[in-house]
Amino acid sequence: MPRDHQVIHIHPGAPAKPPLGAPCNGCGVCCLAVPCPAGMLVSRKRHGACDALVWSEASDTAPARYQCGLMLRAAGPEGPDWRAGPWWRRVWLAWVRRLISAGSGCDASLDVLTQPDRAAPADGVESATK
Repeated sequence: MPRDHQVIHIHPGAPAKPPLGAPCNGCGVCCLAVPCPAGMLVSRKRHGACDALVWSEASDTAPARYQCGLMLRAAGPEGPDWRAGPWWRRVWLAWVRRLISAGSGCDASLDVLTQPDRAAPADGVESATK
């Protein structure tokens, strides 16, 4: 049975979800909603955030974004070039790239609704009713 809605917690520094088919920008919406086939194997679950999803802070060469931990860990000291390294690493990265649909653009046909930040009370103290 399809869900009417799902709440996912996105890092506040994550870029906005791009339009369907646009290049991936690392917003993380797809992987936070449901793991890919490789993520299902690693996470041992079919719903919810993928355990392999990694938040990467901004650096001199890349903006802050979500990245696939399977790709990062397998890239090794040669860097992110999936063609470098031993044969088994190339096979693994090619397989993971295929499973996560790397390079095919945004495939998350999800509508992202943001919740506005709750304003802090004037006196700085939150009240709760029981």
